[in-house]
Amino acid sequence: MTARSFRGPAVTEPPWARWLLVAVVLTILAILLVLPLAVVFIEALKRGAGVYLAALSDPDALSAVKLTMIVAAISVPLNVVFGIAAAWAVTKFRFPGKSLLTTLIDLPFSVSPVVAGLIFVLVFGARGWLGPWLRANSIEIIFAVPGIVLATTFVTLPFVARELIPLMESQGVADEEAALSLGANGWQTFWRVTLPNIRWGVLYGVLLCNARAMGEFGAVSVVSGHIRGLTNTMPLHVEILYNEYNFAASFAVASLLALLALITLFAKSALEWRYSSELAAGRGH
Repeated sequence: MTARSFRGPAVTEPPWARWLLVAVVLTILAILLVLPLAVVFIEALKRGAGVYLAALSDPDALSAVKLTMIVAAISVPLNVVFGIAAAWAVTKFRFPGKSLLTTLIDLPFSVSPVVAGLIFVLVFGARGWLGPWLRANSIEIIFAVPGIVLATTFVTLPFVARELIPLMESQGVADEEAALSLGANGWQTFWRVTLPNIRWGVLYGVLLCNARAMGEFGAVSVVSGHIRGLTNTMPLHVEILYNEYNFAASFAVASLLALLALITLFAKSALEWRYSSELAAGRGH
């Protein structure tokens, strides 16, 4: 008799318990995720395609979309550079304060976005620590695009780093040491060895970071000033339209954000499938 014959079933619960658990999970997902998402698109299109397109083509809505894309286009690359550098430092070197650095990377996860925005106001605002100097040099940060970029970069800071640190820890330093022993310098090792090994982790972190950057509300709300057509991102524009009882336009802009979230979800799934396929192909060889 083989060892396999002694193994019991992987799941010992009765069928009704498994089906009950699945039903509970699906019900919660339907109530908390599927239903609200469906309501957004239903309300956005309730008054017809003409009203929907008019809401999206409004100059203030276009300005909000443009600003959201600009902020994401700046903050995401900054976080990619920081994430790779932080993950490299944490996983490839030993130095005093390493555990402190790892803790600080997670700080934006534990700090409320509203508190983060308030901190930037206290530092860069007109009455903040650097406010007089900034005003004397005609530099605008709070209630301007730089403040929105700073706040967005802060709240999205951990995403790339947190994807790369466990990945690079699991990979170890053997590949880099082999490249260095063959005469490669630091940059050659990074570009030809480290970066190809972590490319899927970088792309996955970029997707999550970009999704959060486009949907951030709390920190941006504090530092933006809600200047219509100038410092309103898409989430802020949705709030303003809703508070003005312009529900059709509000849901129309919200549907754009929901559509971007769905695109991010599909891209994430595609990356996971591609990464799993590469792993399977590598094991096959």
